[in-house]
Formats: sequence, structure tokens, C-alpha cells
Amino acid sequence: MDNQALMRRALRLARRAEGEVGHYPLVGALVVKAGRVAGQGYFQLPGEPHAEVKAIAAAGTKARGATLVLNLEPCCHWGRTPPCTDTVIRAGIRRVVAGMTDPNPKVAGNGFRRLRQAGLEVVTPVLEPECRRLNEVFVKFITTRLPFVVLKVGATLDGKIATRAGESRWITGAAARREVHRLRAKADAVMVGAATVMRDDPELTARLGKKVRHPRPVVVDEALRISPRSRFLRPCPRKGKPIVATTRRAGPKRIRAFAAAGAEVLVLPQDRQGRVDVRAMMRALGEREIASVLLEGGAELNASMVAAGLVDKVIVFVAPKLLGGWKSRPMIGGQGPARLRKALPLSGLSARRVGEDLMLTAYVGARLAVPLPKKA
Repeated sequence: MDNQALMRRALRLARRAEGEVGHYPLVGALVVKAGRVAGQGYFQLPGEPHAEVKAIAAAGTKARGATLVLNLEPCCHWGRTPPCTDTVIRAGIRRVVAGMTDPNPKVAGNGFRRLRQAGLEVVTPVLEPECRRLNEVFVKFITTRLPFVVLKVGATLDGKIATRAGESRWITGAAARREVHRLRAKADAVMVGAATVMRDDPELTARLGKKVRHPRPVVVDEALRISPRSRFLRPCPRKGKPIVATTRRAGPKRIRAFAAAGAEVLVLPQDRQGRVDVRAMMRALGEREIASVLLEGGAELNASMVAAGLVDKVIVFVAPKLLGGWKSRPMIGGQGPARLRKALPLSGLSARRVGEDLMLTAYVGARLAVPLPKKA
């Protein structure tokens, strides 16, 4: 197999840990000797050996003189585990084929430099766009300490997310809703506004079976109008503590009631409209090592997040229906720009059928992820 074929295999390995690694990268590794895979491994849980260490251990003595293929530059610093570059060198690996440079400032090409200094051949990048996209969450978080935000919308063909009375169940079909639960299972947090909670009282879980990891619920409510008995506050195995983002407008009594109900209450600054300052909210989520957020907001919360430049990716499930009407709810609220040149450009558009609906995916602006450091 050539380098690209081997890298695709490493990427498939890495994807096995989707939804499990949090703010850490997804990494798969292969040890290849005489054209055959002698060992493989992927990073599975924080604190465990890294993918390349697992692959080398699986290969045993066959690692000497072999090629190591992995989608991310090996680390060269002490963290929860020792530097992987030391393990690679000690194992007698002759050649390293890596998908991309690690954007972590503690690595950022230094891993490649260490390997070359030890006499190893380093080939990079290989399938870099695919490698970057796989780790888009990690790249954003490690360089900005802000979560990677995916705006998810279910809409009619004319862009409506609810009727004028607020009815939205169900615009999309069962297959699209199952896909949403898969998206939730991959995210660290799922975010909605107060209106969604008051209207639907959602659990905000990923209903895919008992073993699935649930996202941490985040509800944005500047005045705590929602009930402290809301279903998203109920304890659930493999679900983090719910977060309620509010402001001082809520008052100490309401804040205490939600804390007593099991929520972590974030009392945040207000924006000019008296709502939660979403930039401050995202910084607070980043401080809690929440690296990815699935935004399932209504029109106003979506508008606030887009206007603040906090949305990285957009996924729209389009149903073959028309609602029409000036008062039907749009995907994004607010007045909107007066000029087309002020429209927010999207890139990397892709589409696929999900049941009767169409799933559209695109990235905000020209970014697939934040810029990486210069290659080593």
C-alpha cells in the first residue's frame, strides 16, 4: 500500500474513538514492515498510551527498521504520558509518515525535528485536509481554548424551523433525527435556549443505547425563566453536570434553586440587549475543557452566536416541505444585513440524503480549521 492508502487506514482507526476523547486528538497509527501491517493502535481514552505507542507495542520486535504511519505528529513533551518520540526512536523505527503537524504549541514541529535529529526519515504532510478535518475540534481548541461550535438546524425547504405558533415537531424525518443523536454523541455539549426548554422540555441526551456518552447540556437563559424541574436536569449515566448560563437578572433565589437541582450555574455578563454575553459564555465553557458544542438553538440564540463569530460549522437538515409566512420562524433571527456583501460566506459544502431529508454541511468562511503552524 502507498502512503495515502496507509493514511486512510490510520484515519479509520482514529475514528473509532469519536465522542470519547474530549479535547484530545483522534489519532490512529500503523507499524508497517515489508509491505504488511505488523501492529496498529489508536488513542482511546485520556491518560492511556498514545496511538503510536500502542502500535509499536503490538508490532513487538518487528518495529525495528519499520515505517510508522499516523495522522498526527508524535508528541515530544511530558504530559499524562512520556514523549512518544522517545518510544519511536527506542523501538528502532526507520521512517515516519505523518498526516499533519500537531498545532499544540508544545509540539508544533518539534516532534518531527526530534525524530530527524535521531536519524529517522520523516514524510509529511500526507492527506493533510482529511487529517485536519478529522481533528477540527482539537485544532480549534488547542490553539484558542474555545469550543468548536457546530450549528445544527432542521428546516423546511424555505428555511423555516417552526410554524408561527412555534410548532417544530417534527419538521424532519426519523432518519434525520437519528443522525442528530449521533452528532450529540460526538459532542462535549449540546446547547439550547430558554424558549426550546419551555416549549419542548427536552432531555438533551444522545438516544443511541446504554453505552453512549451523552453531551453535557447547556441551557442559555438570561433571567432563568425555565423550570428547575426541567428534564435536562435529571441525572443520567455518562452525562456531565448540566450547565445553565444566565445573568444577574435571574436573582439569587432562582440561581440557588437551579444549583440545588443539580446544575452548574454560570452567572455571566450581559450584552447590550440584556442577554447572556455569548463570548463570555464560550470562554467559560473552554475553561471547563468543553471542546465541542452542538448548537441546537432557536433563531435568536443562533443569531447571537453567528454574529459573535463563534460558529465554525453549519449542518442543516432540509425537509421536503414548505411553510411560508412572514411569521414562521427562520433559522437565524435578527434583522439581517441590508447588503448581500455582508452575507456570511460558507465553504466546503457537502450534501447527502438522510432518509427523506437532505443533510447539508459547510464551514463558516474559508476555514476548515484555524491555521496550523508552519510545517517542520
